[in-house]
Amino acid sequence: MSTQNWHSIGEASLYCGLPESTLRYYEDVGIITPIARDPESGHRAYTDDDLQALLIISCLSATGMPLAKMKEYMANRKRGREGAPTEIDLLRDQKRRLTEERRFLMAREEYVNLKIKFWQAVSDGDDAEASRIGAVAHEKVKQLSHWHDNQDSGTETAAKLTGSVTGTER
Repeated sequence: MSTQNWHSIGEASLYCGLPESTLRYYEDVGIITPIARDPESGHRAYTDDDLQALLIISCLSATGMPLAKMKEYMANRKRGREGAPTEIDLLRDQKRRLTEERRFLMAREEYVNLKIKFWQAVSDGDDAEASRIGAVAHEKVKQLSHWHDNQDSGTETAAKLTGSVTGTER
């Protein structure tokens, strides 16, 4: 006969690395199924299974997965083999988002590199080179500012960000 282990919200928080307030919020919005309550104190009492679910949620949260997608993922995971295609789709979608974010960060890094080259040209007294690099950097800023507006249009926006400077930056 196995016994059920019960854990406080503090223990659950330490286990999964999410603040107690986040655990409460995730329960309120339905990402976490309702947590049992200690009949005497009324405090949340997490089971070992709850802790495992929280660990998954913590990992999904760390990837930046939107709350609605996390909720869908957690609700669907109980379906096992039948739910696997949906889980794969959710994770592939998150992978696409992360790829786009990485491209955006690379574009931001390219901008910083351009500004370093710009200021090096200024320091060297090469006004023509500073002007050329400044124009390229200005275009990069315009592209970066449009990224947020087009964030959900797929990886094409991010690909444009990283592809537009590559040839001129070197």
